[in-house]
Amino acid sequence: MRRIAIIGCGGSGKTTVGRQLAALIGAPVTHLDAVYYDAGWNPLAAEEFAALQEKLVARPQWVIDGNYASTLHIRLAHADTVIFIDIPPLVCLWGILQRRLRYHGGQHAAHGVYDRIHWGFIRYVLGYRRRMRPEIRALIEEHAPRARVITLTSRRAARRFLAGLPEAT
Repeated sequence: MRRIAIIGCGGSGKTTVGRQLAALIGAPVTHLDAVYYDAGWNPLAAEEFAALQEKLVARPQWVIDGNYASTLHIRLAHADTVIFIDIPPLVCLWGILQRRLRYHGGQHAAHGVYDRIHWGFIRYVLGYRRRMRPEIRALIEEHAPRARVITLTSRRAARRFLAGLPEAT
């Protein structure tokens, strides 16, 4: 595992898994939310965001967490490992609530946390498995046919996965 794409619903634990995994394997980690939005919640232009990801995946080792289905093909084409965190929506909402309380809302780039909760986001989380999961799986199949795909279906499974990895030397 040298080039790892982490995908999952908001609140699924992508940032936490990414940070811990990067530390274990000694790779740089990029939280796409932290580079996509500026301090005023303005997103990067689509072309700039794609170009940034092209630079990130050109590195020999990386962990990148984030969905962004419009540019997912860039990460998938270069990943040797794809981690899909596919946990129930209510667990994701609970994770979002815990994150909100822990960080008191707002943006925390140092932690890769960009917390902007609104009804559209809540609907997105609740419908993620029904709407996004099929699209994500199709993109993985199309753009990462040789990558190892690891699906984690609970927080416990994520902890077990991380605990089973050797530390970087």
